[in-house]
Amino acid sequence: MRFLIKAAFWLTIVVLFLPAGAGKDREASRAQVSPIEALGAAQAAVEDASGFCSRQPDACQVGSQAFQTFGEKAQNGAKLLYEFLSAHFADKDQSRGTTGSIKIEPKPGQHTLTPDDLEPSWGGPATKPVPIPPRRPA
Repeated sequence: MRFLIKAAFWLTIVVLFLPAGAGKDREASRAQVSPIEALGAAQAAVEDASGFCSRQPDACQVGSQAFQTFGEKAQNGAKLLYEFLSAHFADKDQSRGTTGSIKIEPKPGQHTLTPDDLEPSWGGPATKPVPIPPRRPA
């Protein structure tokens, strides 16, 4: 459970530093929320979790804008990662001469041992039995 909390925390930090992509309503989202306003909204949400939006509509509005911005950044980051991975693996596929389908080819040098190669050629020196010393009287 602790790992999940740490992973969620660091993922949130990474997404906050991602650039926002060119969205449909970039002009409308230019009136973005500052980090201090977002922090204030998060603190207000923690203080008053039940009936939050009915009692503090301004904080609820700022929080929803902050979550919307966070979601846009997360989507843009996922898109950038997908494009990077697609370009990276597409280059490997094109160098093999494939057209998008993945073909698994056996690697050269695997399974090339003959039965003679599998037999041990040396077993070490012959072992002599070690005599057990006689019992001492008690």
